[in-house]
Amino acid sequence: MLHIEHFSKSYPGHKRAVDDLSLHVAPGEIFGFIGHNGAGKTTTLRAVAGVMDFTEGTITIDGHNIRTDALAAKKVTAFLPDNPDLYDFLTGIQFLNFIADLYEISGDTRQNLISKYADAFQLTGSLGSPIGSYSHGMKQKLALISALIRQPRLLILDEPFVGLDPSAAHLLKQFWAELCAAGSAVFFSTHVLEVAEKLCHRVAIIKQGKLIRMGVTSDLVGDSTLEDVFLELEGNGHG
Repeated sequence: MLHIEHFSKSYPGHKRAVDDLSLHVAPGEIFGFIGHNGAGKTTTLRAVAGVMDFTEGTITIDGHNIRTDALAAKKVTAFLPDNPDLYDFLTGIQFLNFIADLYEISGDTRQNLISKYADAFQLTGSLGSPIGSYSHGMKQKLALISALIRQPRLLILDEPFVGLDPSAAHLLKQFWAELCAAGSAVFFSTHVLEVAEKLCHRVAIIKQGKLIRMGVTSDLVGDSTLEDVFLELEGNGHG
C-alpha cells in the first residue's frame, strides 16, 4: 500500500530533518509512526500526503509514485494534519460538498457518507453554520468527516487524538477499523505511546530524523512498554 524507500528531507543550512527512512505499510494495517516532538514525524507525513517536496528517495501509494503520478496518489489518500486548515467563510456542508466535488463523490454516495459521519460525530445540526463559528473540537470533527467521506485507500493522520474528546476518539478508531477491514491502511503519528501500543499492528520509532526501531508492536515491546523502549534507546545513545 505505502512504500517509502530511502526517504530524506533536508532544509537549506540545516541538517537532515529525516535521513534515509524506509518503511512499508500493508493493506489492512494500522501503522504507528512514533517519536518525540521534532523527531521528523510531521515532515514524513506531509511528504507522503504530497504537500511537501523531499530531497531523496521514493514514495509510492497503492502503486502510484507521489512525484511522477501525484494526482492519482492523492486521489487514493486522505491527510489530516494536526492543525487542519479549513475555510472559515464556508458553512460545514459547503466545505464537505467542496471536498466531495474534488474527489468526485456524487449522488447518493455523497449524501450517505456525509450523513453517516456527521450524525456519528453529532455535527449534523451545525453543518449549516459558518466554520468560523465552530469550536476547535468541532473543526477537528469536520476535518475528520472530510477525510472519511473520501473512503481513502490510505488514511494519513498527524497526532489525530490531540484535541478530540473520548467519544470522538472512539468513533475515529471504529471508522478506521472499518476502512482497514475493506483493505485500506492507516498511517498515523503520535507521541502518546499508550495509543500506539493499544491500536497499532506495527510501529516505527523515529528519533532525530532516523529510524531506530520498527516491528510488530507486541514483538517490539515484549514484556515492556513503548516508553521502556524509548528509555532504553535513549540510555544507549541510539539515534
